[in-house]
Amino acid sequence: MTARIAFQGEPGAYSHQACREARPHLEALACANFEDVIEAVRSGAADQAMLPVENSTYGRVADIHRLLPDSGLHIVDEAFVRVHINLLGVPGATLADVDEAFSHLVLLPQCGSFLRKHDIRGRVSPDNARAARDVAARGDRTKAALASELAGEIYGLDLLARHIEDHDNNTTRFLIMSRTPDMTRRADHMMTSFVFQVRNIPAALYKAMGGFATNGVNMTKLESYMVGGSFTATQFYADIEGHPNDHNVRLAMDELNYFTSHIHILGSYPADPMRD
Repeated sequence: MTARIAFQGEPGAYSHQACREARPHLEALACANFEDVIEAVRSGAADQAMLPVENSTYGRVADIHRLLPDSGLHIVDEAFVRVHINLLGVPGATLADVDEAFSHLVLLPQCGSFLRKHDIRGRVSPDNARAARDVAARGDRTKAALASELAGEIYGLDLLARHIEDHDNNTTRFLIMSRTPDMTRRADHMMTSFVFQVRNIPAALYKAMGGFATNGVNMTKLESYMVGGSFTATQFYADIEGHPNDHNVRLAMDELNYFTSHIHILGSYPADPMRD
């Protein structure tokens, strides 16, 4: 059976690009939503999942942190992917032909300067890869898509303008997840992700975080979100540098454990080179 990695979106989406870059030896499996991606791995239809968790421009991806703790999956890697936006048109079209460009609502403002300069109206599509597919199907030289080069390759579109985003640092961080954990130290620079709930005592979060500071553990991310529809039940997601077997990490986690009612380690994995 062919080894697969599942992603959310249509073929040519940036999550598909992430699969190509980080797991080129795996066959990419497109799924309609994040729940389907997780279920594909749980059921064995796919071996790994490629899930976006945050973007350098727009922050965290909605719903992901809620889904991860109960997914039954384990983080085995991370991947940072540069989001390059390209203007894709039907074969034979030129930039001067285009008067409308379609893409996801989030992408359109990211290339606003280019669109205004060339008098191109932005139009909303459910997905950037879907926009490329629809433009290819219409065959209209005046319509273009804002999407990845991979989408152009898949749907047979010409690259009319390359890397047209206003800012050159737009990056999405993905987590690669598997049914089985891999907690071995595979690199000098390791990351560990976990979720926790603090005990109902005064200053519990402040005290729980103190152990990371006093033991010299760098916490790169701490986010809170409600669980179970309750305004009082708050869960925290955290990323730290280091491995659970590191002496300072072990001391910090022991102190965290004292002030929490629940801790769930999602995985320990090598830091992506782009993190440095």
